[in-house]
Amino acid sequence: MRIEWMFVAVVIALVGCGAKTVSEAPAPPAVTGPSDATRAYADLKKQVAFGPRTPGSPGAAACRDWAIAEFSKALGTPAKRQDFSMVARGSRVAMTNILAHYNPTAKRQIMLCAHWDSRPSADMEIASDKKRKPIPGANDGASGVAALIEVARQLKSSGVNVGVQFVLFDGEDYGPGIQDMFLGAKYYAKNPVLGKPEYAILIDMIGDKDLQIGREYNSDRAAKDINDRVFGAAAKLGIKEFIDAPGHEIMDDHLELQRIGWKAIDLIDFDYAPWHTLDDTPDQCSGESLKKVADVLLAVLKNP
Repeated sequence: MRIEWMFVAVVIALVGCGAKTVSEAPAPPAVTGPSDATRAYADLKKQVAFGPRTPGSPGAAACRDWAIAEFSKALGTPAKRQDFSMVARGSRVAMTNILAHYNPTAKRQIMLCAHWDSRPSADMEIASDKKRKPIPGANDGASGVAALIEVARQLKSSGVNVGVQFVLFDGEDYGPGIQDMFLGAKYYAKNPVLGKPEYAILIDMIGDKDLQIGREYNSDRAAKDINDRVFGAAAKLGIKEFIDAPGHEIMDDHLELQRIGWKAIDLIDFDYAPWHTLDDTPDQCSGESLKKVADVLLAVLKNP
């Protein structure tokens, strides 16, 4: 993903000194949700172990087949491939979006999405030889996939009655320029085979150990009511990592969905130091962060 530096909101918290007074309400305790942090973190590491998940690579093929199998097992129905090709970097590139569907006959449908590819070049590295290497993509790619697979595992036992469309986009991070990014989302926006959802929630870079998810600017502008539902659910669960305050303005897959008139938001922690570097590795991530995001999504799906 890319960040638009035109808008950066800074929130300053003023904390008073001295003894606590009776008028100060304590923060609500965090509610333990159903998601499994250890299992989600193992799924993140599994993806990185495949190697670079760049389009056409052996790692991408292995990760694609693994993700399809995991969604199929979790939902009890086969996940599918949406194969396509796009012109990028001057040549046509074969790619695959991964699709899974829970309760497809439900009247209300909500879409959860992430990107599953990893970036072919570590453009934020300083050394030129490192810049040409693909990033491991632990947080930037694998985290969103791991959280969504964990959500899929919990749906039946969590009492979710709405339909849930899972879409993993390919080619989000292909690049290096912005014109060669968000390729899977661009294709899916023109070919939405699972149908138009009531709204879509994109998750990206949500595995950071120091997780802080604010209200992304383009999301608030286009679908503030959906952000309200998400951050309200996080507050009820006592999950403080969802910061109910203005965040960065991000260019990401959700904009391709907004362009076709869909309500779509992006849950993202862009303040991640190893972004687009060779240090985007599993040790920078936390299973607890994955769990918290999955639990918030499940809470939204239960009360959509």
